[in-house]
Amino acid sequence: MRFVEYPSREAMAAEVADRVAGDLRAALSDHGSASLAVPGGNTPGPVFDLLSETELDWKGITVLPTDERWVPETSEFSNSRMIRQRLLVGRASEAAFVPVYSDSGHIRDQIRLLDSETRNHLPLSVLVIGMGTDMHTASLFPGSEGLERAMAEVAPAYLPIRQHGAGSVARRVSLTRHVLSGAIKKHLLIVGRGKLDALERAKEAREPMLAPVKAVLPDATVHWAE
Repeated sequence: MRFVEYPSREAMAAEVADRVAGDLRAALSDHGSASLAVPGGNTPGPVFDLLSETELDWKGITVLPTDERWVPETSEFSNSRMIRQRLLVGRASEAAFVPVYSDSGHIRDQIRLLDSETRNHLPLSVLVIGMGTDMHTASLFPGSEGLERAMAEVAPAYLPIRQHGAGSVARRVSLTRHVLSGAIKKHLLIVGRGKLDALERAKEAREPMLAPVKAVLPDATVHWAE
């Protein structure tokens, strides 16, 4: 794990956008195509704003959500909605996108379709990920229903997760441990002292089920700003 501290969140966003762009250029040069998995939430938004205007061969890049609430993109809780609004605009509008939610079938039917589609883009060229103060990453929440299967060494690319206590948005779909940990380049973005403390607890945790973010820490670059 490499840890990088920044003087401000704005400086962090600029540097992360530049590094992700460099990683994507390298993947495009080596393979002719690249895959980029990204989260929703507030922290990566400024990175997306900058990355979307970066000159890249976006037609050769496929963007995948790291996770998604099982809600349509019209919902304010949709990660895909945020990704479309802040990343897949400008130059980046030419990138391909793999949406997770489908209103045309059962969640398990969609999981099978996603597994087939996602495996065409593995290993992920670049992973941008976040972390909660509970040490979750993507939708791999400690104690959540479905976590054990998602953390297994052999699993589909995406699996359903039910987050306890989340009410109407408890149903989620997440990339699984082996997909996240197998990414060629991994960038973990965290802000604030609370998440810095959580990172230290995750590093010391002996049981990944209690700190799922631990699965992506090896070989990751952790970017932090107050």
